[in-house]
Amino acid sequence: MTGAPELTIDPVLEPRKIRIGLVWGLGLPSCPPKTGPSASLAALLGKVAAAGEGFLAPERKAGVRNMLRFGAYKPAGRSKPSSEYLLAAALAGDFPIVNGPVDANNEVSLRWGYPASVFDLAKTGPILQLSRGRQGESFVFNPSGQKIDLEDLIVVRRRVGDAWEACGNPVKDAMATKVFETARDVAGVIYAPVTDPKADLEACAERFARILGEDCGAREAGWRIV
Repeated sequence: MTGAPELTIDPVLEPRKIRIGLVWGLGLPSCPPKTGPSASLAALLGKVAAAGEGFLAPERKAGVRNMLRFGAYKPAGRSKPSSEYLLAAALAGDFPIVNGPVDANNEVSLRWGYPASVFDLAKTGPILQLSRGRQGESFVFNPSGQKIDLEDLIVVRRRVGDAWEACGNPVKDAMATKVFETARDVAGVIYAPVTDPKADLEACAERFARILGEDCGAREAGWRIV
């Protein structure tokens, strides 16, 4: 793949409650499974353990949940943002360690409290769309075949023929487009409330891209705010 991915915004999301950090890493040498955290992630996990639940500021937690609350979707329980799952995992001592791009995604999500997705661009194509889930829409999110109901949830879509197909959201990402060892080009999507300081999202996206370049070995890494 050559060139950065693109993200368009479905008019159904207007007026927008969300701001997106679009991140990419192109020309990765490989994405082998990892058995332990990077030095930066290990240091972050130590800070989270010391701070406890208070590591995630109540204002950030409330802002993210408000960003996602719409219609039938309620951001609580099993439908809470992925950033909250990561904090709980860090505090429980079972933070997921997967591979370079996925760990980068999870590290910045934990650090800033913003949910984030990461996709294999060979599976999504370079053009993505931010939209909202339709009634009855779902996708499989794990190897066991479990599905997540997408109605009214903010979703990322990939182009499949003449249609837009959901492949990620701030809670779970689809198995169909996840990043495994064979991935060479990836895209990250960071979901942040439009009411939050733009500088926070910029710092989060910059850090994500820097990890993809410096730690994961991407030939090209970058970011922009959408």
